[in-house]
Amino acid sequence: MAGIKRPKRSKRAADTAPAADAPAPAEGSGKTKGSGRLPLPSPVTGTNLVIADIVLRAASSMLRNRMEKGLVVRSYGRSEKGHAKAEKLVDKRGLASSIALWGASSLARRSPMGLAVVAGGLAAKVFYDRGKRLEAQRRARKAAGKPSADSES
Repeated sequence: MAGIKRPKRSKRAADTAPAADAPAPAEGSGKTKGSGRLPLPSPVTGTNLVIADIVLRAASSMLRNRMEKGLVVRSYGRSEKGHAKAEKLVDKRGLASSIALWGASSLARRSPMGLAVVAGGLAAKVFYDRGKRLEAQRRARKAAGKPSADSES
């Protein structure tokens, strides 16, 4: 790099730079001069990353379970029966459905195309469920002897 010149340091930058013989703070100590940071649990960075990962995954899992139970309870009602159904659906999830959910979320996270595939599959499932519900309502109306709104056109 013969043609590139380094910019000269200003006098102010030279005054604030640490001296070459000054000891550097220990790696991962978290105790730098004047920083209001909390000290990290371990001086080893890898250990701190593992601890942070475990804490974040546990908190995420707990939040996800609470949200899922809340959605199910809201769908089935706030009665004791609704709470029991929520516990059964969320806590007693089988291995196959857990693997399928993990695979779908991994696919959706990796790429925009994966997200489109997963979102398309979910949209198809919603439309399928809605069609089944509407068909059941039509059959119930026919069985009751009421003319359906679709047959009038």
